[in-house]
Amino acid sequence: MAMHINFRFWIHNGMLQKTIGQILPEAAEKFGDKTALVFGGRSFTFNELETLTNRLANSLRARGIGPGGRVTLYAQNSWEWVVSYYATAKLGAVINPINVMLTPEEVGFVVKDCGAAALFTTAQRAAPILGLKQETDLKEIIVFGDETLDGAASFNEMARTGADEFVPVKIDAGELSTICYTSGTTGFPKGAMLSHRNVVLNAAITAAMNMRTEHDVQMTALPLAHVYGAAVMNLCFLFGITFVMLERFDAAKSLEAVQAHKVTIMDGVPTMYFYMLADPEFDSYDLSSLTRCVVGGQTMPAAKSEEWTSRAGCEIFELWGMTELAGPGLMQHGYGENRLGSVGVEMLYFRAKIVDAEDASKEMPVGEVGELMVSGPLVMLGYYGNEQATREAIEPDGWMHSGDLAKMDVDRYFYIVDRKKDMILTAGFNIYPAEIERVISGHPAVAMVGVGGKADEDKGEIAKGYVVLKPGAVATPNDITDYCRVHLAAYKVPREIQIVDDLPTTSSGKILRRELHTLD
Repeated sequence: MAMHINFRFWIHNGMLQKTIGQILPEAAEKFGDKTALVFGGRSFTFNELETLTNRLANSLRARGIGPGGRVTLYAQNSWEWVVSYYATAKLGAVINPINVMLTPEEVGFVVKDCGAAALFTTAQRAAPILGLKQETDLKEIIVFGDETLDGAASFNEMARTGADEFVPVKIDAGELSTICYTSGTTGFPKGAMLSHRNVVLNAAITAAMNMRTEHDVQMTALPLAHVYGAAVMNLCFLFGITFVMLERFDAAKSLEAVQAHKVTIMDGVPTMYFYMLADPEFDSYDLSSLTRCVVGGQTMPAAKSEEWTSRAGCEIFELWGMTELAGPGLMQHGYGENRLGSVGVEMLYFRAKIVDAEDASKEMPVGEVGELMVSGPLVMLGYYGNEQATREAIEPDGWMHSGDLAKMDVDRYFYIVDRKKDMILTAGFNIYPAEIERVISGHPAVAMVGVGGKADEDKGEIAKGYVVLKPGAVATPNDITDYCRVHLAAYKVPREIQIVDDLPTTSSGKILRRELHTLD
């Protein structure tokens, strides 16, 4: 309860009216020379980040980038990415963070669709897309590092020559701050429009739910271009938390970072925890500084949460979120019961309900599966330039469809069952891959598992499991199937099991179920 009281104090002191561009100036004033960011052997104080973002903002303004202009960020995690993000926000321009795995053709679609005027990237990634300056509204391509490229500007030069002082442009917190494109699994990607309030409020609530304060050291390898990674970054700078950031996920490097920097809280997706637990040297690392860990992006099998808690010595708290919410929406809170298997409870100023998957006007009883819907100040403004998709996603009364199947218990703890589109229909039965994955993850030889549908002449579809074993572990497909028969109803037992070396994942580490068939 104390954290709710404190958070209400933050709200009444302007959190609802704060913009992204105000985050660093206020943090620098309050935390000054405290270490704000640790990355790649370098560290930056809040004052240093404030100066760097001011210089870059001035240089961008000199090149014609101003309020409302779109700025695309297309790179792996880096300190330059962080500086570019906040410099853009200070200008009142709109941030367009995109997945580093996008092809030049896909980058071209996004840049053209949102009307980007500037794009930050590396020289290697810039080379194939220089032509976009002739084909779109793109005026500037700015490359990180010391490498120069004809037709592109130098980030280092802009961050060195811009003036040290900059007054953030005053804009309303309800205005557009960010356009985040969905993965585009069906048709073209859609640009979720997030206001400054969406982004800042989500970061603040996330901090409150896990009691994150200036006394913490936060570590993540989540990509900043993903809303979960951005929420973690923003909450660190909002509340003076030292942010230890990795360029990309690596199990050993993540464990080393926890040990070296005495990290107190860590965020990641389930596969990150799976890989760390499977590291042969896991038990040799000193993880005693960790006080809590957080997981989101996909459902976390309870068996893996228990293994992590037992071996790492700290609890793991699950959450659920969406791009369209600027990050988390439901969370296990750090000051109440942590119910394994649940993604937690409603966050402050946020509402959720379970409705009939075919009729959104009908709410489902406690314990029944339906579609999760959400409402409140975290809900996006809509999809950029796509009114039809916006109407399909958000009802006239403001409730938004999540596309996730879920259920709720009597205490309003929510449980994600699966994505509607991932459900497997076999011989008339609904089978949810996430349920099977949770069970298979409990097998002592299993490091990671993905379950997908496979066409079947008799049953329409069958469930097939793709299993990665722990190093040195031995198990056959029959062993896994026999284990499933003990823990699952007969119709849910996967009809095929394949042992594989690895699973296809997104840049944020989520298992790509739609790509599992490529392992056949």
